[in-house]
Amino acid sequence: MGRLFDMDNKLFTALGKIADLIILNIIFLVCCIPVFTIGASITALYTVTLKAVKDEESYIIKSFLKAFKENFKQATPIWLIILVIGIVLGGDIMIFPQLLSGTALFAVRAFFMAMALVLFIMASYVFPIQSKFYNTIKNTLRNSLLMGIRHLPYTVLILVINLIPVIVFIMGGYVFYYGLLAYILVGFSLEAFINSYMFNRIFANYIPSEEDSEEEIDKNESIDGKTSENDSIENKSAEHDSIDQ
Repeated sequence: MGRLFDMDNKLFTALGKIADLIILNIIFLVCCIPVFTIGASITALYTVTLKAVKDEESYIIKSFLKAFKENFKQATPIWLIILVIGIVLGGDIMIFPQLLSGTALFAVRAFFMAMALVLFIMASYVFPIQSKFYNTIKNTLRNSLLMGIRHLPYTVLILVINLIPVIVFIMGGYVFYYGLLAYILVGFSLEAFINSYMFNRIFANYIPSEEDSEEEIDKNESIDGKTSENDSIENKSAEHDSIDQ
């Protein structure tokens, strides 16, 4: 009976994780309110969850706010780029059915849907990458697409998880109201927490092991295997660790 109240008990550990995710979800939503801060908020969210799934995080609010501040300058333009492209694509998808028909409409719609999928893949990867690695905006966007394509099985699972809020919104009725309540309470942080298991496995392919770090490795090799000074990625969790393929 005494083990039931042991703080190392699995039940208490699980409850502690849930409480942390609720706190994280609330601060995430608050920081998203200005809209233009959403990119920095998602980056900070993943900064915390990528560590939390490895039991490396203990100060949720402090770590979130620190990551938000550190990534704001770069994550914000990334978010605005994705937002503008998304609005343009959404507008095109809605307008062209009014202008075209038949085969032409099918071809144009297929093109824009393909572009929307590419954007969704990039949006799903870019902020976790921003939270984990140092790089330029251009290369962060580029690497998000390359990683998404290279790790396609994980990408499919991540996209399905990220589509859940859209499905909840479309369903309407009780599904919408209960789903909205769940996402306000814990949904976004839980989604990031689940995705972080997969992202940690993906990122492990781009972080050199301790043995590799001791050797003279090429610091200019990009994620796609082409040598370029600007395409290298530096891991934020370890000083001066570049990633080489």
